[in-house]
Amino acid sequence: MEKLMFTLFGEGKDLNALQMSSRGIVVFFIALILIRVSGRRSFGVRTPLDNIISISLGAIMSRAVVGASAFVPVIVCCFVIVLLHRLFGWLIAHSKAFGRFIEGDKIELFKNGRFLDENMKQALVCQEDIMQGVRKSALTEKMEKIDKVYMERNGDISAIKME
Repeated sequence: MEKLMFTLFGEGKDLNALQMSSRGIVVFFIALILIRVSGRRSFGVRTPLDNIISISLGAIMSRAVVGASAFVPVIVCCFVIVLLHRLFGWLIAHSKAFGRFIEGDKIELFKNGRFLDENMKQALVCQEDIMQGVRKSALTEKMEKIDKVYMERNGDISAIKME
């Protein structure tokens, strides 16, 4: 049995195509479990916190596939990161102050018929970026129809039409 496991999964960094593929299959299914544990938020909301989990899990799990790190510690590390992400998500949902600390707050970019230059500088956007967001969210280019425009916590630009 041990010989079969070595043939299928190898050891260390000198892996052949079969061993790396076998590891990749196992990591794929573990990643599915991790995504389910993490919750829909990690791949739906797309805030910086959610991007961190995607990047971190990908980077760490790749080490298990290529044999750069021991398999079990890599998987344990990934579960810890997923549980930490889940805890942060819970705290964000239950505490506005914690949510603002971790994810920031929306930034008003347009109000009363004018662009708010200082806020645009803070958000690192130009008028064309805002117009793109207006076209996408309000389905118009006519700013006289727009009451306010915000950069949301996840970086999206959203517009509120006048009533």
